[in-house]
Amino acid sequence: MNIGHALIPVARSSDLEAAAKRAAEDKQHSPVIQGLAAHVRKRWTSMRDHKKQEIEPRLAKCLRARSMKYDPEKLREIKEQGGSEIFMGIVSTKCRTATAWLRDTLLGTGADKPWALSATPIPDVPPDLKAFMQSTLERNLQQYLMMGGEPPSEEDIRMLMAGMKDTAMRSLKEEAEKRVDRMERKMEDQLTEGHFIKALYNFTNDVATFPYAVLKGPVPRRRKVMKYVQGGMAAVEVVRDEWERVDPFKFYWAPWGDDVQNMPCIELHHLTRDDIEAMRGVDGYDEDAIKDVLENFGLTGDSWLDHDDSELEEATGKDMDEGVDDVVSALQLWDSIPGKLLIEWGMAETDIQDPLRSYPCEVWMINNKVIKAVLNYDALGRKPYYVTSYEKTPGRVDGNGVADLCMDAQNMCNAAARALANNMGIASGPQVGVNISRLPAGEDITQMAPWKIWQFKQSEYGDTSPPISFFQPNSNAQELMAVFDRFMGIADEVSGIPRYMTGEHVPGAGRTSSGLSMLISNAGKSIKQVIGNIDQDVLTPMLERQYQRNLRYAQDPDLIGDVQVIARGAMSLVVKEAEAVRKNDFLRVVLESPVAQQVVGLPGAAELLRDMAGNLNMNVDKLVPTAEQMAIKQAEQQAQLQQQQQAAAQNAQMDQAAKQIDFATKQKALQEDGSAQGGRESNFVSARPGGA
Repeated sequence: MNIGHALIPVARSSDLEAAAKRAAEDKQHSPVIQGLAAHVRKRWTSMRDHKKQEIEPRLAKCLRARSMKYDPEKLREIKEQGGSEIFMGIVSTKCRTATAWLRDTLLGTGADKPWALSATPIPDVPPDLKAFMQSTLERNLQQYLMMGGEPPSEEDIRMLMAGMKDTAMRSLKEEAEKRVDRMERKMEDQLTEGHFIKALYNFTNDVATFPYAVLKGPVPRRRKVMKYVQGGMAAVEVVRDEWERVDPFKFYWAPWGDDVQNMPCIELHHLTRDDIEAMRGVDGYDEDAIKDVLENFGLTGDSWLDHDDSELEEATGKDMDEGVDDVVSALQLWDSIPGKLLIEWGMAETDIQDPLRSYPCEVWMINNKVIKAVLNYDALGRKPYYVTSYEKTPGRVDGNGVADLCMDAQNMCNAAARALANNMGIASGPQVGVNISRLPAGEDITQMAPWKIWQFKQSEYGDTSPPISFFQPNSNAQELMAVFDRFMGIADEVSGIPRYMTGEHVPGAGRTSSGLSMLISNAGKSIKQVIGNIDQDVLTPMLERQYQRNLRYAQDPDLIGDVQVIARGAMSLVVKEAEAVRKNDFLRVVLESPVAQQVVGLPGAAELLRDMAGNLNMNVDKLVPTAEQMAIKQAEQQAQLQQQQQAAAQNAQMDQAAKQIDFATKQKALQEDGSAQGGRESNFVSARPGGA
């Protein structure tokens, strides 16, 4: 029996790859992708031109000043004059001191972290917890009425309700603080695993050096980490939130804007092949577009950006052109795009609720290919960037860094130092004037040595002037040093970082420890303002965003609490110092005053000790028992006391019974003794002569 064989077409792998490539190209040429790509290029051109004209030259100057390098034009002028090229690194010293000061305050060396959370005065708690507390209040009111009390009057009811409300508010506040404490511990773990400390460490260097500094996060990333699974350690892929410092040279914003959260911005990335491969399989990225980028990796370069990195390359010493085979440039645009444009570009109308409304979007583009185009994952459309400056300028994104503030003073100090070096060289010895008409041919006038013999001849013109004359140039060292010191003092004033912060001896008030402490305290006011900028612009919004992000995606109901928190940020360290002093004073009163001990009680004293021991960077549970342990211990002590009282009562009863038995025994003995004595007396009477 012959069976007909059906022909099944089999496509070759090359045909499948070609078809996939054509599909990817068709997708890139679709209206929505072409519209997004044109929009990204338009934004990039505007931001690039604005930064190239105004911002990048400032960044390059600040970086050169920090690196103790002259501008190319200035160095060329110095070389043309043939003078000294000495460079006094005043900006470098001030930036280094400011960075160390910020890191010491923000990062510290102990267990204190540079941020804290606290609930609002009137906390907002989940509805189920509110319902539970409401039912508790109602139950307490019913018990109050069932205890036989007279029905309260309206005034009594109002007073009772007010008292119950106060009790409920205290309970709400206590519960909210517990939940905020749990969330704070979770966020501390997230920040530690997400490299926040490293990002903040590098961020402080940018704050001191550049007109602005940028911190980014949280950014969800897929990473491989070592975890203990199935009885052993293994590499496991996890998605975690991460934070990083953004290079100021690679961050762009709209020319008209003054707030990153209210304007478009672009981050320029230089990605390696590994970076792009890590994007494969991640939600939001176009798999076909990424494959096309990998196939053409290193072939196109950065010409599509039309961007000159000469300033960056000259200032940093990097050559981006040499790395064309190793890195590829990418643009990450954060912008709000009207829904009408999204519909015109091909997005489904069902995804756009209101065509007149703007939708926050994130778009990635490499080699004019859009590899990612998604709506902003943040519920409020916030961008994951936080920008601040050492000295903020109202109405501008960029402000002034330490390098900006000290730039003119350093230029004057460098000019004085170069003049001083040149003057010292000229005035270090005598200058010589030679009348060459009196010297014989071949006499070397460029070499001088002790005991040198000079030959002279008669002047043919009857010149009677001496053939050689010596004169000493004037030394202007004192005047130049005075100029240098004056502008060094100006650098201290404009930067707010005095020289004694680096250990230099200070005359006058600085000769004593108390005077030096006063000077350092006054100098600390300027750095507190910088910390306030970091607190307000970076830490507080970042912590609020991460807190709300955890609330939105939290799976632990014990973490859900007050959705409005006060993120105290870096200034919490200042508050903690003042609180520590007050807590020490209060603890001293409790330990020294018997009346205070009775009022506070043992649990209150234990809570104070636990709070104080928390600053010792030790396991508090090994030092002070917890509240639960204290309750168990008190219950055991109460039980022991009751047992002792019961034993004492039983002993007293036994003693009383023994006393009663002893008394009865003695009474009986006395009675028996009395009866015996009466018998003896009767016998005695009967035995007398004559009878009774």
